[in-house]
Amino acid sequence: MSYHVEYRCSNRKFGSAPRKQIAMYLANKAGDDGSGIWCSKHTIARDTELSLATVKRTIRDFLAEGILIAIGMRETSRHGQTVIYRIALEVVDELEPLHAAKGPFGTGVTVNPVQPAPATGVRVTPRPGSQRPPNNPKNNPMNRPLSRHEPPEAKEEDLQPIWDAFPSDRRRDRTACRRHLAAALSEASRDELVEAAQAYAAETAEYTRRTVMFFDNWLRVGRWRRYVDAYRQQRAKAEAQAKANEETMVANAARWISEGSDMCRHVPPKYAAIAVERGLVTREQVQAVGMMP
Repeated sequence: MSYHVEYRCSNRKFGSAPRKQIAMYLANKAGDDGSGIWCSKHTIARDTELSLATVKRTIRDFLAEGILIAIGMRETSRHGQTVIYRIALEVVDELEPLHAAKGPFGTGVTVNPVQPAPATGVRVTPRPGSQRPPNNPKNNPMNRPLSRHEPPEAKEEDLQPIWDAFPSDRRRDRTACRRHLAAALSEASRDELVEAAQAYAAETAEYTRRTVMFFDNWLRVGRWRRYVDAYRQQRAKAEAQAKANEETMVANAARWISEGSDMCRHVPPKYAAIAVERGLVTREQVQAVGMMP
């Protein structure tokens, strides 16, 4: 049970009451990093008093949107196995906030607002007070920005072709996309990512739109890796087939040249040259069939 995860989920909008209820239930079962959730869908439906179909659909949507990540399986004595989930807190933090900040300190304006100037303390032993009221969100260490270097961003010319290939209604935040693309380009080339975006767009063309990931999340969670791996396997298979075809053509060219067959007129000159380089036939044999001066 993690109050930290529950607090972060409670301050975000999940789109509907059942989705929020299931998200809060999972947050209650998670550790401080969002992991360690292994309750079954039947258990969730029983404890939340929602239908099993609603729970299954919501879990499926959370997985598609990257809010929830399946990280393994756990053996249970009652049901055999259950899935272990992790709440992606970085994705939760990007959801729409439940409450918009008001005023300079996020607490709104009261009839008698607290002055931002330091308190003077007591008269007998003066002691400086806080420059912010006690309930100011900036006093919470969890709300303070971390000091870090600016992450690298990819070039706009690298982003544009991938941006164009991705589903048009799921593109947003080019700055975040350039930042996540910089990390993706360390593992894949721009052309491979273009192919991955095109494959994802074709695969999800008939999907319900809320189940299709936004472009920045697609890059950040590495959903492109599956499509890049498939593209590389397909390309390697095509290259292997082309090499096998070339070996067959060289062998046939050498045989036809040795036999002086009429099929020699169908042999491209490059295969005859390869056969000579490999010592399969001599230059004189090639000249005899009229293929090489």
